[in-house]
Order: sequence, then structure tokens, then C-alpha cells
Amino acid sequence: MITLKGENIYIRALEPNDLEFIYAIENDQSIWEVSNTHTPYSRFLVKQYLENAHQDIYEAKQLRLAICQDQDFPALGLIDLFDFDPKNNRAGVGIVIQGNENRNHNIGSEALELLIQYAFHHLNLHQLYANIGTENVASNALFTKFGFQSIGIKKDWNLVNGVYKDEAIFQLINSHTSVSELA
Repeated sequence: MITLKGENIYIRALEPNDLEFIYAIENDQSIWEVSNTHTPYSRFLVKQYLENAHQDIYEAKQLRLAICQDQDFPALGLIDLFDFDPKNNRAGVGIVIQGNENRNHNIGSEALELLIQYAFHHLNLHQLYANIGTENVASNALFTKFGFQSIGIKKDWNLVNGVYKDEAIFQLINSHTSVSELA
């Protein structure tokens, strides 16, 4: 049976009471560089997003899940499948852990492992990819740890504070899927 619960964390669907948490993350300018955000989000927009978060990944083409540590529900971060492409059986992966106090405790590792298992075994995806700034050492190490390979560098891809920065694309192929298995 597929589970979204690990040893120390679990990942769950978004809930209405996640509004303030998501509002804080989406408006945290220190992570706008990695989330490719350019403008603040209002509570109204986040509330509308949460009201539609129940949509199936096949309809919304994305899935955002909250990363939690204990049963009283507070989220520590978010992990996403985005640009879901059911024809080619692939999706992008994004992850953010809020607050330095929650980083470097294997929360991201455990969440990414759970999401990879879900994507490959439940959604039957053939591949996952991630776009990561070349200067983001922690994310480069996290994705490499799970077998993602850097397959290219997009030069001067993102303009951050007046400076163009490179972005790497990482890819993980599910070697256990073939076209005949998916048919």
C-alpha cells in the first residue's frame, strides 16, 4: 500500500487552516529566488487557491502537499509536483522548508523520498525533474542524494537582484517503468 508517512514526517493534502502558513511562504522574499515569485500574494488569492486545492492532479496539472512532523497538523514546508504531463508521464518537483530551524534535520530528504515513491508507484510517472539554481548547494545535494542527475545548465537563466544566475536541470528516470507497463 502506498503511504505518505515516513519515520519522522508525513505529507498531506492542503487544508483551509494552512492559509496563514502558505501566505507566509508565498510572501517570504528570501525564497522568491527559488520559487520564481515576483510579486506578493494576498490572503484572498491564497484562500481562493486553497478552495481549489481539492482538484485532481490530472485536472490541475499540479499537486501541492504540506510537510508535517506531528499529528497536530502544523506544516513545516511544502512539496509540489508541477507541470504534470500525463501523456509523457513526467512532472517537476519543488520543495521548500520554512525557517532555518527546520532545515538540516532530514525533513526535506524524507519528504522528497515519499514524493518520489508516490510519483513512481502511484502515479506511474516515468520521470521527475527539478530546476535548481547552481548556487543552491543544499538543494543540489538533496536531489543528487536521491539519484537525480544534472543534465544541463541554463546559463544566465534567472535575474536576481540585477545579476543573472545559472540554473541546473536535474532529472530522475524511473527505471522500473516502460510503455508496456503503463498501457
